[in-house]
Amino acid sequence: MTAVATAPVSAASVLKPNYRNAIIYGVIALISLVAFGLTPHASASTRFAFARPTDFVQIPTVTVPSMATALTMSILALGLAGYAAWAASGLRKVGAWLPIVFGVLVVIAMLTWAGAGKENTSMQVTGLLTGALVASIPLVFGALSGTVCERSGVVNIAIEGQLLGGAFLAAVVAGGIADASGSRTLGAYMGLIAAPLAGALIGAVLALFAVRYWVDQIVVGVVLNVLVVGITNFLFGTLMRDNPQLNQAIGLSALPIPLLGDIPVLGPVLFRQNALVYLMYIVVIVLHIMLFKSRWGLRVRAVGEHPKAADTVGIKVNRTRVRNTILGGAIAGLGGAFFTVAAGLAFGKEMSAGKGFIALAAMILGRWSPKGALAAAVLFGFADSLREQFGIIGSSIPSEFLTMFPYIATIFAVAGLVGHARPPAAEGTPYKK
Repeated sequence: MTAVATAPVSAASVLKPNYRNAIIYGVIALISLVAFGLTPHASASTRFAFARPTDFVQIPTVTVPSMATALTMSILALGLAGYAAWAASGLRKVGAWLPIVFGVLVVIAMLTWAGAGKENTSMQVTGLLTGALVASIPLVFGALSGTVCERSGVVNIAIEGQLLGGAFLAAVVAGGIADASGSRTLGAYMGLIAAPLAGALIGAVLALFAVRYWVDQIVVGVVLNVLVVGITNFLFGTLMRDNPQLNQAIGLSALPIPLLGDIPVLGPVLFRQNALVYLMYIVVIVLHIMLFKSRWGLRVRAVGEHPKAADTVGIKVNRTRVRNTILGGAIAGLGGAFFTVAAGLAFGKEMSAGKGFIALAAMILGRWSPKGALAAAVLFGFADSLREQFGIIGSSIPSEFLTMFPYIATIFAVAGLVGHARPPAAEGTPYKK
C-alpha cells in the first residue's frame, strides 16, 4: 500500500480576504470627499486655534484654504482605504495606526468644512479635545464597570442605574456635608467618596439575583435601571425639594499639574483637570495591569471563560462573580459623580441620559479591555464634543442632527468597526454546581 503525499495547505489558500473594513473606509472617504472636500467655496478659509489666552505657551492661529485642505484630507483618507483593500487581498495585518490616522484625516476635513468662510470664529482645537475628555469620563467608568463584570461572566446592563445612583448620592452627601461644615470643597470630596457606595449597592443587588438566584441577568439589569430612576425621581421630588441644601451646585476644583499642564495643546487637556479625571487615569492603568498581568486577573478571566475548569482548580466561581459585580458597580458609581460634583451641577431627574448604554457600546468596541474601553469612550466623547463645537460656530447642520452625533457614532462603531469581537465564553450563564 503506497502512501499518498499531500501538499501542505497554506493559510492563504484556506482563509479568504475580508474586505469589510476596506469597504467601510472607502464609503466614509467618498462621503468625506463629496460632502466636505467639494462643497466649500474655493476662496473660503478656515481658522484653527491651538491655544487659549490663559495658556502658558501661545501657538498662533493657523488659517488654511478650506476646499484645498478638506479635499487633500479626503483624498488621503481614500488612499488609506485603498491600502486597507490591498492589505486585505494579501491577508496582511494592518496596525492600529490605520483607523487612527484615517479618523484624524476625516475629522480634519469635517472641521475644515464646518469652519469654512467663518472669519469671525475659529475651530478651538484645545477646547474640542478638552470637551472630548470631559464627555468621556462617565463612559470610561461605565465601560470599565462592564469590563470587570463581564470578564467574570456577569452581564451588567445596570450601568445606567449605577451612574444615576452615584450622581444622586454624591449630590446629597456633598450638599449635606457642605451645609453642616460650611466647606464646599470638603462636601465635594465627600460626595466623590460616597458615589461608589451607591453603585456598589446596586451591583450587590444585581449579584444577588444573577448569581444566587440565577435570574436572567439582562432582565435584572433593565429592572434595576428602572428602579433607580423611580427611586431618584421620588427622592428628588420629596427629599431634595424639602431640603434644598442637599442639592447644591458644588463642584471639584481643578488641580493643574505643574510643568505637565504647560505642555502646548495636550497639557491643558490632560493635566488641568479635577481629581475625578486623575482617578480615571489611575483606575484604567491599574485595572489593565490587574486583569492581564496578575494572578487575580487570570482567575477572573478563567471564571468568565470556563467556570467549570476554574472550579476544578479551586477557584470559587460564584464568589469571584459576586465580588467583581460589586466592584464593577462601585466603579460605575464613581463615574456617576461626574454628573454632579465633578461637573459642578445640582442633581436633575435622569441626568445620566443614556450614558450607561453608550458605555456598554464602548466596552464592546474596546473588546472587554480597560485601555480599549478608554479609547472607545474617548471616541464617543469626541463625537459629543464635536456636536458642541459645531453649535458654537453656527454650523449649517440642523441642531437635531448634532444631538444625534454621539448615538450615530455609537451605532456605526459597534456595527461596523468591532469586527468579530468575542465576549467571554461564559458571559450571562449562571454557574450551577
